[in-house]
Amino acid sequence: MKNFVENHREETLDEWLRTEGRGSPEFYNACARCKAPGPEFRCSRQMCLGPAMYCKVCVVEVHSQLPTHMIERWTDRFFVATTLDELEARIQLGHVPGSYCPKAMSAHKDFVIIDTLGIRTVKLNFCGCDSTITHRQQLMRACLWPATSIDPQTCATFNSIRLFEVQNCLGKISAYDFVRSLELLSNGDGLKPPPDRRRAFRAIARQYRMMQMLKRGGRGHDDSGVAGTGQGELALLCRACPQPDINLPDGWDKIDWDEMDEDQRYKYFLLLAADANFKLINRNVSTEARDPVIDDGTGYFCNRAEYSEHIRKHVDEEEMSSCSGFQAMFLANAKRVKGLRVTGIGGVTCARHNMWRPNGVGDLQAGERFCNMDFLVFSALLNFTLMWLIFSYDIACQFSKRIWSRMPNLPTKYHLNINKDNVRWMVPNFHLPGHKKGCHSTFSFHWLWGAGCTHGETVEQNWEFLNGAAASTKLMGLGARVTALEGLLGFHNFRREIAHYIKEGRAHQTSFEAFDEGLTSRMADVVAEWREWVDTWEKTAHSENEENSPYEYTEAGTTLKDVRLALAAEEYAITGDGTEVEREDTPSTFICLGLELEEAQQLAVFIKVAGPTASTSQQLETLKRRTQLRGKLKTFRKMQKSYMPNLRRYLTPSQRAIWDADDKEPEATRLFMPSDLTNAKIRQKACAKGLDGVEARLREGEAGEALDGLRHGLRTRTATTKFKVRNWSGQRALTRGQGILRHINIKIHASKLRYRYARQAVLKLKAHGDWEKRLKVLAEDDIRALNERALTEEEKAEREHLRAAGQVVEEGGISALGDVVTGETHRSLSWIWYGVSDKTGDDKLHEALRVEWCKAYSRSKRWREDLVLVEEEMRRTIEFGQWAERRWVARASARTVMLGTTKSISPEVAEGVRAYALEHAERERCTRELLLQDWAPIRRRAEKYLKGDDISQEPELVIGVDRDALRWAETVEYDREEGENDMYQ
Repeated sequence: MKNFVENHREETLDEWLRTEGRGSPEFYNACARCKAPGPEFRCSRQMCLGPAMYCKVCVVEVHSQLPTHMIERWTDRFFVATTLDELEARIQLGHVPGSYCPKAMSAHKDFVIIDTLGIRTVKLNFCGCDSTITHRQQLMRACLWPATSIDPQTCATFNSIRLFEVQNCLGKISAYDFVRSLELLSNGDGLKPPPDRRRAFRAIARQYRMMQMLKRGGRGHDDSGVAGTGQGELALLCRACPQPDINLPDGWDKIDWDEMDEDQRYKYFLLLAADANFKLINRNVSTEARDPVIDDGTGYFCNRAEYSEHIRKHVDEEEMSSCSGFQAMFLANAKRVKGLRVTGIGGVTCARHNMWRPNGVGDLQAGERFCNMDFLVFSALLNFTLMWLIFSYDIACQFSKRIWSRMPNLPTKYHLNINKDNVRWMVPNFHLPGHKKGCHSTFSFHWLWGAGCTHGETVEQNWEFLNGAAASTKLMGLGARVTALEGLLGFHNFRREIAHYIKEGRAHQTSFEAFDEGLTSRMADVVAEWREWVDTWEKTAHSENEENSPYEYTEAGTTLKDVRLALAAEEYAITGDGTEVEREDTPSTFICLGLELEEAQQLAVFIKVAGPTASTSQQLETLKRRTQLRGKLKTFRKMQKSYMPNLRRYLTPSQRAIWDADDKEPEATRLFMPSDLTNAKIRQKACAKGLDGVEARLREGEAGEALDGLRHGLRTRTATTKFKVRNWSGQRALTRGQGILRHINIKIHASKLRYRYARQAVLKLKAHGDWEKRLKVLAEDDIRALNERALTEEEKAEREHLRAAGQVVEEGGISALGDVVTGETHRSLSWIWYGVSDKTGDDKLHEALRVEWCKAYSRSKRWREDLVLVEEEMRRTIEFGQWAERRWVARASARTVMLGTTKSISPEVAEGVRAYALEHAERERCTRELLLQDWAPIRRRAEKYLKGDDISQEPELVIGVDRDALRWAETVEYDREEGENDMYQ
């Protein structure tokens, strides 16, 4: 560009302006064809390559097969636009170019052809030699698609329809905008606008899409034709999913599954994903009678008649929510649905390859109701033989509870013949954080045996591709909308390809082996117990083991709330008649108020952060906080006089001055809790009986709670650091990332101070004892995560030097393996990851470590499973191609009659049918051979890895990626419903 701007702009401008004239005299002195002098005409905008000039007769003859080209006429000053129609050029159908038809019949005087070059009015003659050939047939044989079946006056070239199809599917260009752009190409200045044919083109595009599905589905190669189309037959199948009788080995359904190796069994899992989309709405602008759905249920949309009948019967059923309250389930009562016939669509895809399932899509009338999704789920499995089903749905925890009791509500043909124990209901990975805690492991793909690295979010990625069409389909009639979406769904399936990596599997396996080795050397029996727990849990129905997950904490530590609850139960007052009355003013209430005040006083750093430059709003906020704090302090002092009546007598003179001062800032006021009195005898005289014991119990709960917060903060920092290394790049992202890490480190620091303060208070109140085995001294070296090692003295000095220089220093020392615990002596775990048995007092691993080991173990298994699945999917894809080749070869000679008649097929149609079939058969053969060649290295590499052979010295391989598909996969625009949390952040 720099070279162009500096050296060639003037030259290019001159050359472009040169084309506005006739050019060199050698081009305009004589006609380029007959050499007659003074030619006046040329092809506009150089549609025909070169600057040649022609006389009137020659320009018409040269363009006899190019009727949509624009012509220009020289006026001795400039070129003016004209048309072949104005030059009396005629297009003759039914004869070879240049031939004369003795029975020619003129078409309508304003006959219009829509082409990629523009919209043209032409003079056209039909052939009358054979009265059995209709005008529509003559146009189709000339590669012109008529807009109407009777007496057509408008048609479009096949090339223009194909261009619109691609632009509509990729860029979501509407038919209106496409035809409008052709109008501007035809007449940009608006002086001679072409006739309006937008409505006609919409009809052509709709017809083309319907016929394209029939053609791809092989209906033109079967004597039953369109009428013989079965339900879902026109949908393109997923080649990599298990397809009975197509890409599965013979007798697969008769195998003894209990004796089969695990790596073989989950190859036969069918993984599907379902979701609803509320952007693809449709207004009530037409009726089904005026714009019906054509070929109902033959493609991706379910059978509308059966679907509507099912909805009518069950739409009023009450739906129960047992988890997060997703707004989608209650959209029926939401706003902005007035005047809508359709509030969105629901869909089912395969969960690994993003392919839409036949009959798996349907309209939603009043939100994402169970009755709608029930029908779509079972419709997507119509006539499909399967042994195992893994189903992903963002509300699977609720949807699956009564799914089998709702199945009998559907027509019998939709009932599944499958063992219910072989069905797993999962929640997609990005949606899972929004669910209640009990769902996190039970419905997670991460801990599902045989799932590999499936995430379940494929349907969300597919919505991103469709959402661009929302604006154009919103105002379509019912039938037109279904046809448009069927075309988009088919285009999506046609473009899908798959790609995977092997490197991640080896990395996770190596990391887990190091982790496992370090823990096994310390306590092999515990690790063996964990392993058995994970293996057993993964192979059972998760919903039945929700309370027994190895990935969740089962031993809840004693928190401050637990202690407060226990004290509250003990502090009920007994009245004279034996009834219990809860007292509002109790020792625990007094101590808890003091703890709350201590925590509030820690906000002093935030109150004073603005200083003298504080804005009016900041000053107002500071005043509000201090007013609230003073109110709590007044209440605390009032209660303190009751529970610590002799406190002032035992204070030192300086402490009494603090006690008596009224002008102190509330955040700097000392509270003088019982633990602040270090002498036990003085504490007993100054405080009410048992008050120090109450504080000791609450302080222990506070220390345990702070320790849990510390562990949580360290785990969060580890996860954030990993995410930063993998995903953050650029100054903006890294700066924002540092801010997030700084916020996490502040929380860790606050938990550390809270623990130390609480522990020190316990030490004052209880002196040394067995409690110190649980609440040990927290040194700086102890504050490190599972993957962090203790720093050496040299590293500590270096970090202090960097901090003194004002540089940002990340906390913790990362081990050589980066994200695993090695178990080596000089990298031993901090004591915070161990607990103490209440019965024996022996050290034991904290549950956080058990959960981390179980998750690492499952991750390594998932990556191994994914390699097995990818290799199997490659095999199935190749097998599918071989089956498709045989099918197309058989179709080449299957047709015997003309469709819709009993007449024998004509030689011309037979040749076209055979050519189309053999072309597709050859394409399938070439594709299969290409895949065998391209995938051979990675399949060998996967086979070696699964056998345990060393592949570290082999080069990394990545199979081919469809760049468009990769872009769709990376750009996920979630249809986030109101009421969901910020889990997508």
